[in-house]
Amino acid sequence: MGNDARGDDDASSSKSRARKPTLRTFIVDDEPLARRGLEIRLGDHADVEIVGQYGDGAAAIAGLREHRPDLVFLDVQMPGMDGFETLRNIPAAEMPQVVFVTAYDHYAIRAFEASATDYLLKPVEDSRLDQALARVRQARSQREASGHCAHLLGLLGELSGRAPLDLDEALQPDAIEQLRREDKLAVRDGGRTVRVALGSIRWIDAAGDYMCIHTDSETPSGRTIILRATMRELEKQLDPQRFPRIHRSTIVNARRVVELRPHTNGEGFLRLDCGHELKLSRSHRDKVALLL
Repeated sequence: MGNDARGDDDASSSKSRARKPTLRTFIVDDEPLARRGLEIRLGDHADVEIVGQYGDGAAAIAGLREHRPDLVFLDVQMPGMDGFETLRNIPAAEMPQVVFVTAYDHYAIRAFEASATDYLLKPVEDSRLDQALARVRQARSQREASGHCAHLLGLLGELSGRAPLDLDEALQPDAIEQLRREDKLAVRDGGRTVRVALGSIRWIDAAGDYMCIHTDSETPSGRTIILRATMRELEKQLDPQRFPRIHRSTIVNARRVVELRPHTNGEGFLRLDCGHELKLSRSHRDKVALLL
């Protein structure tokens, strides 16, 4: 009896492992040793299943139509069809998550312009691969959550006898109207409350225990408003899509960015419409898509 029970437990455990979400993965690189090295490193990640390896973009595109992977590690520099051209030939409906692999750091900005989840520099470091896979998993969870949300909104639309609702329509109308009317940032500074038009803000940075809000319009405090506040307090009131954090001490108005140029080690510089430059730190380079 004990052996049978243990066998049932083992079977149950095996079924549980089988149900675990798997990242079906392609490796695309014209260098066999590079493919093998990445294959070995990915072997340490139980949720990664390599379902295809290819040495050129055309073969990868054909394989993608057949296998529909969740994730592709894509070499940038390949003869014939390079990584970026390969990506352009994948239909949007079939697009997996992409992590670019390159020997040159200056491809980083182009990688994010192509909506890559991340990019890795050769030789690939284990810690960076771990970080890239963590981002892939997070993006996958968010995408699944978005799909679930869209399904619920569709059901709400059916129940209401209308076409599928968008999120604004599904929420309380009064609250949405209030948000649409509200276009000010309100921050308490001691005994006063400062209200700043969001459209006038160029960037916000930290200076010790104070925050500096740089605007393009004159206020009683001048073009730079200095408040005793924290970055977290301001972030709670700002739309992260419109005001992304680009450095541990800097938030920028994405609409004010007119140029983005790469720097060393995955960092970059943003030039604003006023000519001022801000550093985009490596840890926040995933915000590039919001800035372009």
